[in-house]
Amino acid sequence: MGGAQEQGSVLVVDDDRAVGTVLMGLLRQAGHDASYVGSAEEALARVVSRPVEVVLTDLRMPSMDGMELLEAMRDRAPGVPVIMLTAHGNVETAVEAMKKGAADFLSKPFDRDEVLFTVGKALRSSRHVAERPEPPPPRPSGEAPWLGDSDAMKETAALIARAARTDSTVLIRGESGSGKEVAARAIHAQSPRGDGPFVAVHCAALPESLLESELFGHEKGAFTGATNRKPGRVELADGGTLFLDEVGDISPAVQVKLLRVIQEKNYQRLGGTQDLSADVRFLAATHRDLDAMVEAGEFREDLFFRLNVIPLYIPPLRERVADVGPLARRFCAEIGARNGRETRLSDGAIAKLEQLPWPGNVRELSNFIERLVVFSDDDEIGLEAVERELARSTRRRAPSSPPADTLGERRDEAERAAIVEALDRAGGNRTKAARLLGISRRTLYNKLAEMEEIPAKG
Repeated sequence: MGGAQEQGSVLVVDDDRAVGTVLMGLLRQAGHDASYVGSAEEALARVVSRPVEVVLTDLRMPSMDGMELLEAMRDRAPGVPVIMLTAHGNVETAVEAMKKGAADFLSKPFDRDEVLFTVGKALRSSRHVAERPEPPPPRPSGEAPWLGDSDAMKETAALIARAARTDSTVLIRGESGSGKEVAARAIHAQSPRGDGPFVAVHCAALPESLLESELFGHEKGAFTGATNRKPGRVELADGGTLFLDEVGDISPAVQVKLLRVIQEKNYQRLGGTQDLSADVRFLAATHRDLDAMVEAGEFREDLFFRLNVIPLYIPPLRERVADVGPLARRFCAEIGARNGRETRLSDGAIAKLEQLPWPGNVRELSNFIERLVVFSDDDEIGLEAVERELARSTRRRAPSSPPADTLGERRDEAERAAIVEALDRAGGNRTKAARLLGISRRTLYNKLAEMEEIPAKG
């Protein structure tokens, strides 16, 4: 946590005078203009009469506690970051405070360097935001044309609009194809960083060594083939947003480095020794159950808490049937326009589409509509066209080999069909297909090598 510390005006709030005095003295020794008050009520009066840049407050206080002070600060001094000081191990309460807008939290007993680092980070963040132009007005909360118009998606759109006004990390959960990246792009577009870059990284598509290089960049000679210095996605996202798609698939080693860059806002290129700063807002998405992964020791708990400051859930399409019709009509019109046609779906076609489960969610619906438009000669696509495409899709998934007679042959054919379907659902990505099948990538490659119709290489 080394490096030059940002200095500024800090208000310490704690009903324990001894603790407050120690913190004030520590901050003054580091060059900050620090002052101390013994209650949240005094703090609110102070920030009005004498503006401060950071408030460091205890959570548990009589009369008005730190959480109530945090909420009151939104009205009195909305641009001032608030750091919560909590009892050791009270992580859940600290995370709840960060969901409500706290800039960060510290645990008692506190560490001097950690206090100075956290306060310095809050100062840099507040000054950075103050220097930026006013953010564009958020999209009305009732509009969600990018995902649907159901009540569930209107509520999601409202949450996105609120999350966009902050610089907090957002964890977007939902099934594959439900629209997690679309939600991430909406948060970025409506945020103060909307004019900056939006950089996406698909964590599941890259092995550990490549993912680390993609995220953090590498120096010349860092590994075989590294003939030049290469900036990473963190560096490319400077001043904007970095979207970590399928963050639940990253290895433990990369989790450690990701935690550092999110928590400390600095990192090193692969093979480098120089600390680089990261002015980046992090958004993450996953279809996996991170809570269960934390329990199983497969995902770091501290990284989970850093990512899950603002949780956002995108429900699957089958839980919001009211969105199927509007989305299908929109996709049909857009895809038709790209092909120089004015295409539309009949009421019967829409009714049929609303009866389907759509396990691939919005992405599967979009792909299905594109096939309808491509294979249809008519501007209005009816029920018959939908049923023909459904039958064609079913035949495409069915195994083409003759019926098997023995138990072993039946097993082989079932295995072959499962692999073909998994590869189809994964768009040919073998890492994804292995995960869908619940086997290792090496096992899948061995299975492919045994299958005559599917080449093992390429």
